[in-house]
Amino acid sequence: MAASSAALFLTPTIQTSHQSLSPSTISFQGLRPLRLPSSTAGTTSFPSLTTSRRSMTVNAELNPSLVISLSTGLSLFLGRFVFFNFQRENVAKQGLPVQNGQTHFEAGDVRAKEYVSLLKSNDPVGFNIVDVLAWGSIGHIVAYYILATTSNGYDPKFF
Repeated sequence: MAASSAALFLTPTIQTSHQSLSPSTISFQGLRPLRLPSSTAGTTSFPSLTTSRRSMTVNAELNPSLVISLSTGLSLFLGRFVFFNFQRENVAKQGLPVQNGQTHFEAGDVRAKEYVSLLKSNDPVGFNIVDVLAWGSIGHIVAYYILATTSNGYDPKFF
């Protein structure tokens, strides 16, 4: 069964008419050769083929480095100056995880103590390396979304 299905896919297509076969008269679309309409002068022109290809190409108008830099910078700015207090208040409301009314550290797990030196920074409000990595990755995600949607022809018309 497998040999017959493999033979079905690997069988070459043979044309019955071999008159005037040349590379300029045969075009391939997928795996099947198609005969192009021949002109009377013996030269083949492709006006509809080239115009349709030109109309379907999408040129990128955005510089990827600029988009990624601006998006990441904007994300870091928003994380530091807009959403920082909101995020810290929500973490403080949630509190430390508890087990039977005690935090994990109070219950005897010495490895549950928060590693403070990683979270220290010279920033006045305490924007640390974890915040930079989190907000920077959000900025990169937004930038790649913008680049992917504009490169495939999608235009959201924001403005």
